[in-house]
Amino acid sequence: MAKKAVASLQTGSKRLSKAIKMVKSPKTGAYTFVEAIMSPEKVNDWLKK
Repeated sequence: MAKKAVASLQTGSKRLSKAIKMVKSPKTGAYTFVEAIMSPEKVNDWLKK
């Protein structure tokens, strides 16, 4: 289950995006949020994992 929340970040000449994914723990069943900053082209691949 993924929640697609992407914010645009700009640092100098590089364009980056911050992606937040909601992941369910197999042990407890609780949800946690995983954040990553990457290029916009890689966001969809990261969310599908």
